[in-house]
Amino acid sequence: MIVDADGAILGRLAANVAKRLLLGEEVVVVNAEKAVITGDKKRIFRDYKEKVDRGHRYKGPFFPREPHMVLKRTVRGMLPWKSPKGREAFKRLKVHLGVPEGMDAEKLPEISIGARGATRFVRLGEVCQFLGWRPRV
Repeated sequence: MIVDADGAILGRLAANVAKRLLLGEEVVVVNAEKAVITGDKKRIFRDYKEKVDRGHRYKGPFFPREPHMVLKRTVRGMLPWKSPKGREAFKRLKVHLGVPEGMDAEKLPEISIGARGATRFVRLGEVCQFLGWRPRV
C-alpha cells in the first residue's frame, strides 16, 4: 500500500501505518517531509530539540534529524518493538522523501488524516531543518 503523507498529521498517520503493518501489509510512505505536526510552533521546536539533545553524544539515545527517519521513528514507537512481531512489522515499512522515480504521483491514494481544520501547524521538513537537516537540492 502506498500512503501520501502530504498534509497528514504525523501521529495519526503513524498510528494508521502501524496498524496496517501489524496486519501484515507492506506500506510505502511518500512525501515524508510534508507531514504536519499540529500545535504551537515554538513548543514543537522546543520538544523536538530536547529529543535530539537527550542522552550522551557518543552513547545515545540518538534521535534522527531527517524527516523520513523521524517518521519511521514515530511509527516504531507505535509498534511492539521489543517483540519479534513488532520488528518484523517494522521491516515492512519504507519511507521516502518526495515521490521516488517510477512511482506515479497522480495515482497516490487519499487518506483522511489531514490537518484540514488545524490553523496552527508546522511541516515536518521545517522541524527537521531547525534540528540541522539540510535538504538536497
